[in-house]
Amino acid sequence: MATTTVKFKLRKDDLVQVIAGKDKGKQGKIVRIDREKGRAIVQGVNMVKKAMKKRKQNDRGGIVEIEAALHISNMMIVCRKCGPTRIGYKIEGDAKKRVCRKCGEAL
Repeated sequence: MATTTVKFKLRKDDLVQVIAGKDKGKQGKIVRIDREKGRAIVQGVNMVKKAMKKRKQNDRGGIVEIEAALHISNMMIVCRKCGPTRIGYKIEGDAKKRVCRKCGEAL
């Protein structure tokens, strides 16, 4: 069975705000997006403790805190002017640009 990838309005390096879950209200940049699972890793958000094995001689093992993935539906892009907003599209010439739905500024 072939897996299908879904297209999202959010991209890597977008500033997003979490709108649901234990980290509601926190903001951070998207580090990585998993298109198959519909999840993204946001910098400094949804921190979980993970037991890491020692890999090299000078490497430290033990319990470390890393970012876990959040579902894309639980985050919203942040506009520089008006805060969390939805994404609209404006076609200028042959380019399709993402714009803020509230103020119309390019995202």
